[in-house]
Amino acid sequence: MARFEPRDPDFEARVLDSFSRQTAMQTLGAVMVRVAPGEVEIEMPYRADLTQQHGYIHGGIVTAILDSACGYAALSLSASDNAVLTIEYKVNFIAPAKGQRLLARGTVVRPGATVTVCKGDVLAYDGGEEKLVATMLATMMLIPDRRDLAG
Repeated sequence: MARFEPRDPDFEARVLDSFSRQTAMQTLGAVMVRVAPGEVEIEMPYRADLTQQHGYIHGGIVTAILDSACGYAALSLSASDNAVLTIEYKVNFIAPAKGQRLLARGTVVRPGATVTVCKGDVLAYDGGEEKLVATMLATMMLIPDRRDLAG
């Protein structure tokens, strides 16, 4: 995996602060468990109230935590005055999202001045077993100097 140098020495605090204000992730019970330059991990426990009719975590929920992981991976490499918004993503669902917890890992593939490309996976953990649930390719836009979109 490529090693990236963050443009903001306080990237970790900025990412964690932004995540703490994301009420969608709070609603899902998702927590950020790892922040590194160009890589973020978000964990979410299995919850029956977030399932579809077959008892699997709904695909929209899986995609939400993975989109956030990719976005925060991009933010970790951006300048301190940048915000990040998703331009586009494609997701493939590999297996049903069922287990005791889900882990979404977002990783920067190519950072850029205005556009950053990320990839991500969601893994389901059931006991000691790990299963790939979904994989994503995402494009993020870096937006400078927008106080209304800070972080």
